[in-house]
Amino acid sequence: MHVSDQGGLLRARGENEERVTPLELFFDLVFVFALTQVTGFLVDHLTWLGMLQAAALLTVLWSSWASYSWLTNAVPAEEAIPARLVIFAAMAAMFMASLAVPGAFDDYGVLFGSTYFVVQLLHQLLYALATGGDPEQHRAVLRLAPGLLVGPTLLVVAGFLDGLAQGALWAAALAVGYGVAFVRSVSGFRVHAGHFAERHGLIIIIALGESIVAVGVGASGVGLGAGVLLASGLGIVLAAALWWAYFDLARLSAERRLSAARGEGRVRLARDSYSYLHLPMVAGIVFAALGIEQTLAHVGDPLGTIPAVALCGGVALYLLGHNAFRLRAEGSVGVPRLVVTILCCVLILVAVSVPSLITFAVLTVLLCGLAAFETATSREFRRELRAR
Repeated sequence: MHVSDQGGLLRARGENEERVTPLELFFDLVFVFALTQVTGFLVDHLTWLGMLQAAALLTVLWSSWASYSWLTNAVPAEEAIPARLVIFAAMAAMFMASLAVPGAFDDYGVLFGSTYFVVQLLHQLLYALATGGDPEQHRAVLRLAPGLLVGPTLLVVAGFLDGLAQGALWAAALAVGYGVAFVRSVSGFRVHAGHFAERHGLIIIIALGESIVAVGVGASGVGLGAGVLLASGLGIVLAAALWWAYFDLARLSAERRLSAARGEGRVRLARDSYSYLHLPMVAGIVFAALGIEQTLAHVGDPLGTIPAVALCGGVALYLLGHNAFRLRAEGSVGVPRLVVTILCCVLILVAVSVPSLITFAVLTVLLCGLAAFETATSREFRRELRAR
């Protein structure tokens, strides 16, 4: 089937299309910067309110990325020059929104809301145009468009306010933006399972890159003594264990489930498992990156309460996202991951009273132990998944 953009330049993705395109990877570079900005915001706002605001910022930025992942899953926009230009314009707007992140709740609130509105508006326009030759999907896009534009509009208004009124508008914007797909449903959309799973796997790698950057940032400005070098090595090992938790088994199993689903069931599964339940994974990595940075900067001292919650709680949130991901796709949870999640939360109580290097080492051992246990107990299952 062909999808028209009035000039006949776009076509629907074929069912066998599973490769993420260079244009999509290029678009993701802006999200890399956005994640860095959120981590920087956390460093400058080490308060409970700052943590909440950072979570809200990440949720908004994730919404933008997720929206474009649906667009480029349905239509290879790289093939049409006008579509490329729209994507580039959206990148520019998202980059400006990311630049405004440090002052999103202060002087740059209107700028943040306005540029986010432009990102979403361009997405809706291109999506509606690109699906013109597919009436069912075209109607689905138009059905959700009003709700997806209300959220950014509320953020623009919030930029003129402060305090409780501003917070209320942010909460309303997030509720509308994320709730519209539930209230109005996602029937009529198309999801190409291989491409969709690959795209979300790559964004997990991008988020993990933020944890590696945090190691370097935390080590900069301090002497490269034995403690810092040991913590740096542990940081890379921890990042590798987080990678292992997702790519060794979870990704393969979830992709198989998505590929096996059909029709609206596949679309709902993609919405829940990927667009929604990958958010806590990415958020967990970002919060853990803050804890890693604070650990590297103060290896001999206990972590403060907020950095301890960020480090250990961030890893717990990441694993909790994995279990929610599995529960939605398979109807079960991984007991070893649940146990390690609980241990990470308990470790917060220890982290505020022992040197941060010890906390970091224990956390790394927990994740490596989980990876080793799951790999040893699921060998046959992994072979079966990779053989399909």
